[in-house]
Amino acid sequence: MTRTDVTPHEGELHAGNLAERLNWLRAGVLGANDGIVSVAAIVVGVAGATTSTGAIATAGAAGLVGGAISMALGEYVSVSSQRDSQNALIEKEQQELHHDPAGELEELTQLYEARGLSRDTAGQVAKELTAKNALKAHLAMELNIDQDDVVSPWHAAAASALAFTIGAILPMLAMLLPPASVRIPVTFAAVLIALALTGAIGARIGGGSKRRATLRVVIGGALALAATFVIGMLLHTGGVA
Repeated sequence: MTRTDVTPHEGELHAGNLAERLNWLRAGVLGANDGIVSVAAIVVGVAGATTSTGAIATAGAAGLVGGAISMALGEYVSVSSQRDSQNALIEKEQQELHHDPAGELEELTQLYEARGLSRDTAGQVAKELTAKNALKAHLAMELNIDQDDVVSPWHAAAASALAFTIGAILPMLAMLLPPASVRIPVTFAAVLIALALTGAIGARIGGGSKRRATLRVVIGGALALAATFVIGMLLHTGGVA
């Protein structure tokens, strides 16, 4: 009996969802990390220079809005370029199949031969896949592209902006809600815990090492917070702020 209900093994990213999942991972997790770190660095730096809640809130809000727009724009431009490249390759392959189907069939056969199949088996596989969907077969084998899996720049931009905003809200609340005497240590703790969680989540989705991913983001975030706090303190001490 032919099996048609094959289920991917746990942790494996199979064709049909790889590009989409990686795109959302990149836009979502990195957007959240950027929102947490960048806005936390801003509010901690301002808090190092002044205890004014209004000044801290204004700086944090400006960082949130500007950062979200910047992230969305960056993702849109980046993914649009990727999509344009994919579409150009797809169009090129369509033209080649239209003008030289026999040559493309031979090319596909040779590609399967290079993967270790015998000439006869490679030819049979190429013929059957070509008969079913020639373009899909060539895109997958030659270019590792799934025609139905071309990423959307609008989705990436929206995910990045939303993730950045969600991430940015945390340090703002951690800074503004507690009493002034404890707002900086509370913000440090909340940010580092949040970064540890996003690092672990990103590693789990991507199948990487949770320990390494968590250490990278936590150490980087701690350095950013420490640097901006010291700068704020120096500005305050020097009478600039």
